[in-house]
Amino acid sequence: MNHGKKINHLGRKAGHRAALLMNLSLALIEHKRIFTTVAKAKALKQYIEPLVTKAKTNTTHNRRVAFSYLNNKDAVTELFSTIAGKVGDRPGGYTRVIKTGFRKGDGAEMAMIELVDFNEIYTNPKNRRSEKAGAKAAGKRTRRRGKGKGKSAAATSSAKGKAAENASSEEE
Repeated sequence: MNHGKKINHLGRKAGHRAALLMNLSLALIEHKRIFTTVAKAKALKQYIEPLVTKAKTNTTHNRRVAFSYLNNKDAVTELFSTIAGKVGDRPGGYTRVIKTGFRKGDGAEMAMIELVDFNEIYTNPKNRRSEKAGAKAAGKRTRRRGKGKGKSAAATSSAKGKAAENASSEEE
């Protein structure tokens, strides 16, 4: 039985697993997006997110903690400057795992893991809904019950209002 199994061991001993996660996180920091298996991507997500959280407060202690995880000065500099600058206001969820299918050779399930704020497709304002449309959609909720009643009720009430205005203007 595996009671209290907190981490995925990825079929490796502790030293090999630490080296694997360190190298994956270095590649993610450098390239902002990498392709790997789903299991490794999920393990990397748990490994890298606390480091990004520490990078939001630029102190000597946090830099040393990040260096103990990464063992690369350039990666620590990139993490604390570029990445921390982009995710400074985000409360969490710095990475995104998207499943991409199965590997041809052995059928392993593959995934793309990326840093969220570095994807121009999702962060480009042209691709988002406008602020007015977002506010309008947030104010109006759709429900399954009473399809069409909202529109017809609004149309009839507006028609009644116009008829009342016409009647009052004719009296004058």
